[in-house]
Amino acid sequence: MTTPFRSVITGGPGSGKSTLLQEIAVTGITTFPEVARAILQAPEGMALRAECPTAFAQAMFEAELQAWNAAPVGPSLYDRGFPDIAGFLQLEGLPIPAALERACREFRYNGPVFRAPPWREIYTPDEERIQDWDEAVASDAAVSLAWAHYGYQLIDLPMASVSERVDFVRSYLEGFDKL
Repeated sequence: MTTPFRSVITGGPGSGKSTLLQEIAVTGITTFPEVARAILQAPEGMALRAECPTAFAQAMFEAELQAWNAAPVGPSLYDRGFPDIAGFLQLEGLPIPAALERACREFRYNGPVFRAPPWREIYTPDEERIQDWDEAVASDAAVSLAWAHYGYQLIDLPMASVSERVDFVRSYLEGFDKL
């Protein structure tokens, strides 16, 4: 393989995406962490999210572009992608900037897009994950709709152990003859 093969795990907050990516990274697949969490963990990140969601979305977009450009030759798995930012803005009732709209249409993920569905039994708020259960479910619906709007078909991850999810993702990627 001589080009990047970009795949994504999307879904609402607290559905096991980051944990899954940490375990997949151990298997040797290049992974990219969620850019929103890094922004929220930075000084004033939570305030930016609360006080200016448009600027927060712009910061996510810029960080996502950096991750996109950092993809190595071969398979990579991202914790969220450009359509997630569009879904966030729609959930907030905000317009999608032209640059983000263009990125969603032109920077295409060529691997499968996995969705970690809302899973109440594992959902736990934390310092950056401030949504309650209903808000997490609404976030999942918004990002799922955004991915569909941009022409992606989501593949639901099983509600199973992390190791079973790792096996599911790896077997699906191997079906694409990319690993």
